Amino acid sequence: MQRARGLLLGLALGAAGTAQAQKVAPVPDFHQWAATPPLGWNSWDCYGPTVTEAEVRANADYMAKYLKKSGWEYVVVDIRWYVGNDTAHGYNEKDPDWNVDAYGRFVPAPNRFPSAAGGRGFRPLADHLHAQGLKFGIHLMRGVPVIAVQRRLPIKGTKLTAADIYSPQGQAAWLHDMYTVVAERPGAQEYYNSLFELYASWGVDFVKIDDLSEPYHTAEIELIRKAIDRTGRKIVFSMSPGETPLADARHAQQHANMWRTVGDFWDSWEQLKEHFAVCERWAPFSMAGAWPDADMLPLGRLGIRAERGDDRQSRFTPDEQRTLMTLWSIFRSPLMFGGDLPSNNAATLALITNPRVLAVSRASAHNRQLFRRGDLVGWVADDPQTGDKFLALFNAQDQEPTPASAAAGASPLISRQAPQAALDVDITGAHKLYLTIREAGDGTAWDHADWLNPTLSDGAGKTLALHTLPWRAASAGWGQATVGKSVSGGPLSMAGQTYAAGIGTHANSIIEYDVPAGYVRFTATVGLDQAAAGQNTGGTFQALVFTQAPCQPAPPDSVRVPVALAELGFTGGATVRDLWSGRSLGAVSGEFAPYVRRHGAGFYRLSKAKNRR
Repeated sequence: MQRARGLLLGLALGAAGTAQAQKVAPVPDFHQWAATPPLGWNSWDCYGPTVTEAEVRANADYMAKYLKKSGWEYVVVDIRWYVGNDTAHGYNEKDPDWNVDAYGRFVPAPNRFPSAAGGRGFRPLADHLHAQGLKFGIHLMRGVPVIAVQRRLPIKGTKLTAADIYSPQGQAAWLHDMYTVVAERPGAQEYYNSLFELYASWGVDFVKIDDLSEPYHTAEIELIRKAIDRTGRKIVFSMSPGETPLADARHAQQHANMWRTVGDFWDSWEQLKEHFAVCERWAPFSMAGAWPDADMLPLGRLGIRAERGDDRQSRFTPDEQRTLMTLWSIFRSPLMFGGDLPSNNAATLALITNPRVLAVSRASAHNRQLFRRGDLVGWVADDPQTGDKFLALFNAQDQEPTPASAAAGASPLISRQAPQAALDVDITGAHKLYLTIREAGDGTAWDHADWLNPTLSDGAGKTLALHTLPWRAASAGWGQATVGKSVSGGPLSMAGQTYAAGIGTHANSIIEYDVPAGYVRFTATVGLDQAAAGQNTGGTFQALVFTQAPCQPAPPDSVRVPVALAELGFTGGATVRDLWSGRSLGAVSGEFAPYVRRHGAGFYRLSKAKNRR
């Protein structure tokens, strides 16, 4: 049963918010509120839509004790804190227990956030953080709540209701909590004003607004900017998800402190590798107070009750973790840690508190890609105080795939327009079978693939369901391959039909099986899982079946990555310091050419060599 707890709870707080708004002086430029990239923690990667007050406080207490001195300060409660009975690995849209006030504004679910009871909202939790020198943030969805429209709840300070400002057009395909606010209608600005009056009265310092920047909702962004400024409170404004259209980059700079450059980023090397191109195209749009956001850091302990995957340590290797922190720092992305902070080990704590690395994030300039030679990448930035150069070198080399022409069987291109295909492959004499999903040119976003009813047959009527056998190995570019479920954790669902037998995975993916003796054919239906079909981007891949290894031999574990000092502006020699270790590497002349491990990164400060007499 839906319940609108606290229907009258917001009246007193709303009145206080109005009085405050009438007294505020003109606000300074909002860019000053995030002059350097924000550093913080967000509950999404470990708790999905189910985080509790106790868990938020535990992460905040850890931040205050171990991270605050390194500049970490924001603690952000992510999506659906207003639903009392939400579920992990997805959202409860069947019978959500809404918590909304008299003016159609969501308030915290008191069973999850006990201090919010009695109309106090998030004020007690924000006060707890502020007392420790931290800042408090919340997630919102763009628009006006569907339940507020259905109940025709009034818009504070007007004679209008939520039903007067909404449109069902543009509703998020992946979550149906909200309707679009039609900006030109009377009451639209007043609705957003009332929203931020309430949240400012709680002491909110940061707001992440979802379903806003991809596709880009110019009119609602402008309503939100005005509403935040009107409160007089320094609320950092983050727009999500991505990729924000490049054509709207200048508008984003003028209205937000952060905007996403990608969709949800998880502990996938495939997704991390894509960021080299993403960061290169967004670097020109960074400016003080307005930061392209490469998304959260999926490090430490993840997936406790998250939307994606199970309780685990980050799947990134130590080298990949260093690559992640190096690239985010020299790109100057905001740093939002996604793991459960109290579960951190010493290595993770050291990774995110390295003072030399964080100094590049805080105080570097002219950050840019210097070169890309295949999968060897270099970035450079200036130290505006000393004239030194920061140099990041990356080795993103992978095993090259075996050409698709060598596959024993191949599907046509799978997309939303052609979401499935049947495979019937002759595997006579094969000892191995590799079920392979490769992305098809639009990146690996939303390439959720299902192998349905994968079956081996001997040609004489005997069959074997392949998914009932243990695989030798399985990889996935996002999440993990799962028998009987899609990679997103839901049922195997394709083109509106649900299936019991099969494997869910995600490009780029290889699932390796040993073939029992006597089987000569492989059949399956392969296609795009329904969880991806309604998304805004991606969802294009090809399925390949190999009976020999689908990858070429691996490249060396490490390679030299040479950089001519002249490329960095040094006409003479330079001295080099390793930023990760703090060690001096001595003087170099002509070129600097360190070895960099595969999937790893080197991070250095280069200073002009002093003349010797």
